[in-house]
Amino acid sequence: MKKIYAILAGASLFGLAACDVDQTKNAQLPDVDVNVSGGQAPEFNVTPPEVNVGTENVTVQVPDVDVKVPAENAQ
Repeated sequence: MKKIYAILAGASLFGLAACDVDQTKNAQLPDVDVNVSGGQAPEFNVTPPEVNVGTENVTVQVPDVDVKVPAENAQ
């Protein structure tokens, strides 16, 4: 189970590393006084990578394996 979590974490980190993130507006904290006015959250433009996924039919040759089981009562 830990192996699955590690694979998912690695895949998500790889996906995030491929994104191009540009901050378009800086954050602004609210004024600190008795009358608090609203602040401003930062704005970002995120450009995800272009991913092309397809399928391909491939014939794979596998070896022929013969298993010889010894007889139970062989002495």
